[in-house]
Formats: sequence, C-alpha cells, structure tokens
Amino acid sequence: MSALPVAPPAGSGIAYVDGAFVPMEQATISVLDYGFTRSDVTYDVVHVWSGGFFRLDHHLDRFLRSLGELRMDIGMDRAGLRRVLIECVRRTGLREAYVAMLCTRGRPPVGSRDLRLARNRFIAYAIPFVWIGGREGQKDGLSAVIGSFRRIPPESVDPTVKNYHWLDMERGQFEAYDRGADTAILLGMDGNVTEGPGFNVFAVFGERIATPDRGVLEGITRQTVIDICRERGLPLDVGPIPGERFREADEIFLTSTAGGIVPLVRLDDRILYNGVPGPTTLRVRDLYWQRHDDPSERTPIDYGA
Repeated sequence: MSALPVAPPAGSGIAYVDGAFVPMEQATISVLDYGFTRSDVTYDVVHVWSGGFFRLDHHLDRFLRSLGELRMDIGMDRAGLRRVLIECVRRTGLREAYVAMLCTRGRPPVGSRDLRLARNRFIAYAIPFVWIGGREGQKDGLSAVIGSFRRIPPESVDPTVKNYHWLDMERGQFEAYDRGADTAILLGMDGNVTEGPGFNVFAVFGERIATPDRGVLEGITRQTVIDICRERGLPLDVGPIPGERFREADEIFLTSTAGGIVPLVRLDDRILYNGVPGPTTLRVRDLYWQRHDDPSERTPIDYGA
C-alpha cells in the first residue's frame, strides 16, 4: 500500500484507486469505462459508527456475491478487501463514516466491445457519515409519495445485486420534489410496494410489522430489523404489500446504511401517527442503535497514534 500524500483534509475523505490511497477528489474513472457509459457496476456501502464497522462481514458477503453474479474480479481476496476498507477509514481519522466499495466493468481494448476483455476496476472510499433526510429527518420524520413510475422489474435487473440502475428511482425522486415531499416509494409492475432511492421500506399495521419480499435489495439494515423482530418476538410479515394496503399503514419507516431507521410521518396527503414518529418505529430504531454496541456486530478500527 502506497504512502498517503501530505495531509489531505479528513473531512473530504480518502479513496483507494489503482492500488494507491489518494484524497477523495483524486478518485476518478475514465469516461469510456462501462461503469460510466452503461451503469455496468456493482457496489456496496457499510458504515462506521463510534470507530467501528457495523456488520462488515454481511456487507463483504453481499459485495462478493454481487461480483460473482456479474462476472467481475477485483484482483484481491476477502482479507485484502477488508484491509483496504479499514485503511481508508483509518487514514481519514473519521469515527463515523460512510464507506463504499465498488467495481466497474472497465474498458475493453481499443476497437473491441468484448466484455470478456474488459479490465475490471476496483475503487473504495471513506467519507463522513451520510444521513438520509439529515439529522432533522431522523428526529422529526420524512414525507414521501408513492411514485407514478414503476420499479424496474427484477426479471430485468436483479435488485439483490446492488447496482446503479436508478433512473426509475431518480424520476420518482423528482416527482416527490414536485409534490412537496422528501422522497418517493415505488411500486412494482404488480402494484406491490418495492423500495425507494437508497432505502428499504417497512410498514406497521396494528402490532404487526411488514416489509416486501420481492423486487428489493436485501439491505443489511433491513436484515438487521428482521433479526431484531425475530429475536424480540415482534410480529413480522415478509411478503407482498399491495400499494392500497400500504397507504393504510399506521406507521412507516425506511431502512438504510445511510442513517439506519428513518421515520415517515406523511405518505402522499395522509398524515401518519399525528405527524410524529410512531412507537413501534422508535422502539425498532432504539434497538437498532443499541445493537451497534454488540462486540459480535462490530469491527473496531485501530487508528494508531
């Protein structure tokens, strides 16, 4: 691993590109890379909290599976990948960080379009922690609309392989802005709830918690909530949620590595739980953050001197 250039500001982050650690602003790819021209890329994001990764091995499992599904090779084993991510964070000095790993298809030789000849490119980086909706959104809750644009069907693009095929969600996001909301939740072609831009969705009906089982990324934060429900005996349904039923939920919350559990207080024109985060949402959120103190879930970072 090469030496770091002199004192880049930690607030801007550190990246690992082409075998070297560089300031975040120097992390680039070619405009001819298929990751740029075709969205031919997979990635994963893990967060660091209080100086330790949360569920790092879960994220490594998913990223490595995604690489295999897309026939990509980052040129290092799991242990090497882990070392790079830890070193990115260590060099920033950040105790709370948003850490990404990604692999692009790269470029085939000049004059060729043969995907088999492309040299895959691996990039990792650590930047300050990212909150969906900001800290105020965590405290007071967000608003959302059910978008008119449908989610790309899983038969076309497998959502369990984390990807940048986001134009359906981007269009939904702009629709949300136009309708005075913070974000959008998309339905699948079957009319069932899927997910939104960068998050999974949970609904609360009475005492039961529900989350979609199809057409969604199998998020690590989503799985953490599923684990919490099963361990704590909270009634949970993982299955289809028709859009009309979803609109009748007592509470709704979003889950993401970028912020954890995010309450929703308005859906379309309907106010949820008197416009404040509901009790089930708050309980799940508290249990989620408490889990960050569990040594079995943490990978501590040695920042040295």
